[in-house]
Amino acid sequence: MTSLLGTELAQRGVAPDCVQTIELVRDVLARVGDKWTLLTITVLASGPLRFTALHGQIAGISQRMLSQTLRALTRDGLVTRSAYPEVPPRVEYALTPLGRSLSDAVDGLVRWVRDHQAEIAQNRDEFDPAPTANTAIPPRALPELRTAAAASRPQQDSDVLSSAKP
Repeated sequence: MTSLLGTELAQRGVAPDCVQTIELVRDVLARVGDKWTLLTITVLASGPLRFTALHGQIAGISQRMLSQTLRALTRDGLVTRSAYPEVPPRVEYALTPLGRSLSDAVDGLVRWVRDHQAEIAQNRDEFDPAPTANTAIPPRALPELRTAAAASRPQQDSDVLSSAKP
């Protein structure tokens, strides 16, 4: 099956082996760049885990998303799934040597971010415009702002009377 990208690259005269490499690189970057993949790889770096334990260590991930992530990582050869014939059944997930090499690369990325954290934060502060008095407030933020404003101001007699039950 030829992808749209592959067809376009071939029309531009890119060699077929280069087309395959470009497509694979894009596909792998999409997989590895996914936040759930990175978190799953990071958690599994400490050793094999059962699904429930893995799910408990990745905050915010649904069981469905974890299942999809593990399936994709297994397909790519980054994770192994070992089922043990026990009652109740036990399934463990672990990094393969290929997955461990990805974990090492992720550790390098985390170290780079840590080393440059202050510089990145400073650049973001300089790039992002400071809020001004004329800055429009998005409509979806208004209810939270009204609630916060009401909580911060002293209660007036009219507020007490309007909220009192007859």
